[in-house]
Amino acid sequence: MAELSVVVHGPNVQDHLTELLDSLAAHPLPDAEVIVAAVGDWARETAERHAPDGGAVDVVPLPDGTGDAEARAAGAARASGRWLHFVHAKDGLPAGTPRMVAERVAELPGEVDVLLVDHVRSTWHTSGLPSPDGPLLARAGRADAPLDDCSPLLRLTPLLGTRVLRADFWRAHEARLTTDDEPYAALAALLLADRVACLPHVAYEDRRLRPASLPPATPEQRYGLVERYESLLDLTRDRRTAHTVLYDLMVRDCLRTFARGGMEEEVAREFFRRASLAALRRRPEGHRRPGGLEGVRRSLLEEGAYAKYRAFQAVNRTRRTAKSAVRARKRQVVARLRDHQYRRALGRPVNPHLAVFAAYWNRGVACNPAAIAAKLAELAPQIHAVWVVTEENAALLPTGTDHVVPGSRRYWEVLATAKYLVNNVNFENAVVKRPDAIHVQTHHGTPLKRMGIDQMAFPAAAQGLDFKALLERIDRWDFSVSANSHTTRMWERAYPSRYVSLDHGYPRNDVYYTAGAGDIRTVRDRLGIAPGRRAVLYAPTHRDYEAGWTPRLDLAALADRLGDDTVLLVRGHYFYGGAASPLTNLRRTGRIIDVSSYDPVEELCLAADVLVTDYSSIMFDYANLDRPIVIHADDWETYRTTRGVYFDLMAEAPGPVARTQQELTEILTTDAWRDESAAKTRAVFRRRFCEYDDGRAAERVVRRVFLGQDERDLPPVLPIEERTPAPTPQEATA
Repeated sequence: MAELSVVVHGPNVQDHLTELLDSLAAHPLPDAEVIVAAVGDWARETAERHAPDGGAVDVVPLPDGTGDAEARAAGAARASGRWLHFVHAKDGLPAGTPRMVAERVAELPGEVDVLLVDHVRSTWHTSGLPSPDGPLLARAGRADAPLDDCSPLLRLTPLLGTRVLRADFWRAHEARLTTDDEPYAALAALLLADRVACLPHVAYEDRRLRPASLPPATPEQRYGLVERYESLLDLTRDRRTAHTVLYDLMVRDCLRTFARGGMEEEVAREFFRRASLAALRRRPEGHRRPGGLEGVRRSLLEEGAYAKYRAFQAVNRTRRTAKSAVRARKRQVVARLRDHQYRRALGRPVNPHLAVFAAYWNRGVACNPAAIAAKLAELAPQIHAVWVVTEENAALLPTGTDHVVPGSRRYWEVLATAKYLVNNVNFENAVVKRPDAIHVQTHHGTPLKRMGIDQMAFPAAAQGLDFKALLERIDRWDFSVSANSHTTRMWERAYPSRYVSLDHGYPRNDVYYTAGAGDIRTVRDRLGIAPGRRAVLYAPTHRDYEAGWTPRLDLAALADRLGDDTVLLVRGHYFYGGAASPLTNLRRTGRIIDVSSYDPVEELCLAADVLVTDYSSIMFDYANLDRPIVIHADDWETYRTTRGVYFDLMAEAPGPVARTQQELTEILTTDAWRDESAAKTRAVFRRRFCEYDDGRAAERVVRRVFLGQDERDLPPVLPIEERTPAPTPQEATA
């Protein structure tokens, strides 16, 4: 018996079925079977092409016009798996999904009926956009529980494809769940389940067809929204918390549907009337309306005051328009003042002794710019450094650091008159490139993922990017710093312009060759790591298809398995604001330390005996230390498809690769993380990606850019065999 049956159902809408079956065929899994309930000849022919004799695809042909509910039921009847994952033929499964889901359901206890998963959204012009469900799933964690203990999960997007159902549970409730109203089925599955569990990772792609390609909604379909919630509320009569959550969802969805418009006047009046009756009839005892405008809307709905509600909408539209106009005028005044100040400053001579530094969108003194500024103070103290730092981060600056706050008068003055502008991202669009000023782009990592204009083919990664403006910013660069020839070549294609590549190494990595045993002991003491304990640094990267940080490991369970002689340093990506909120609920045993807000990250690397990461560029920097690296790549196929990559990390990893937590645990509890095979793999990786890093990168950049020395007069890059990395923690504490 298969662990998981993927039940694909429906017609081949706009040929999306071909793409779905291609992705399933590319990553077959022994514990999963694929059933295709193909509606219509086109779907049947497409499925049969993917089902050769003895293949893993079982085709159930169904006539044109068969509804989604009937198709699901037909596919489920053919399935033999213990769990069912219903996938509409228009939707998709990110690469590797069946494997991830099958592994998760295999570890669930028998009383769990529903596994909830996250999803991405795609439309006719976008793909792989994160869903709003990630934070809810992350808060729920991986433990199973009755719905009454986690009723906020009812707020998850009502997609049946994000509910993996135990086959016996499906059969017990098939009559109620077999409906063409998919949101009803998705919510009913939760309300009927004894226990639910979560997999807070993307395992479904919801493809939303272009509205203009679909038939318009009928009045009965409009009214069906109210009927759906009334039927669902019948299932919560004795469940106060679930009833309250569901009631709020009903009112919210009714008001949103009414606000969208698109209904004829007669239909709109009848919809409002039905929604009003339901809001009154189903209102929980003692339920309090929210405050503000939302409370007014709900009050008018419960009164059935259609005319008043329409008048309220009109007043709100007028108010919003007026506020928008006021804000626009304020922005114009501020922009004119800023432009006037900046233009006046641009008329002054460039100051050859002024350098402006910024890092990570003005977070503070960090990364390559910080290392360059430190070396500049040593080799060219006559050049004054000013840092651009946000107002909230200014208090965290080292004592005596001269700085400006973005948007201030002095900010525009120093940007206009500085000879040197150094950043590891980009200065804002309004900055003018003066002919006698020098812009240095230091970057902040070696590229595994697609960057720059290479993101155009990956909408999930390119959200909000203005590529025309990006190219204009790139054209301001005079120099681009690089750590290896791979990076140099990728920057040339991702950021095409006339800048000069400084193949000198990343200045921030100099510390990996200059730090001594005392430096390492100091950092470990600061972190509370006792001598002799192994420190594992876990540093995952950002996922463009997830709304927030969802830990991909059960960190408490991992710490338990690693034992008392190991401490787990966990660093969330800086996109998530420093503090790694998913860690706050972990019990404090001294074996897990949240270092998400600890800076600089280079000190964490010096303190660690081994790095565990996924696709973060920290692996390239850490490799300079020639210490073990383990890759945890549970969603590599999804990441590669949605983000795009420059090389296959699975084939060129810096150390052992784990695809599951069990595999990672086995690597870290044996010698696999540091054995001879791991060392050989790391040596190949280090030779390729630590090509120019030898401890003198900052010096080479300062001498070339600020002192104007010829390339031939710079300190040569040492051969990798002649470099001596900082001592290991065990050597430092011996």
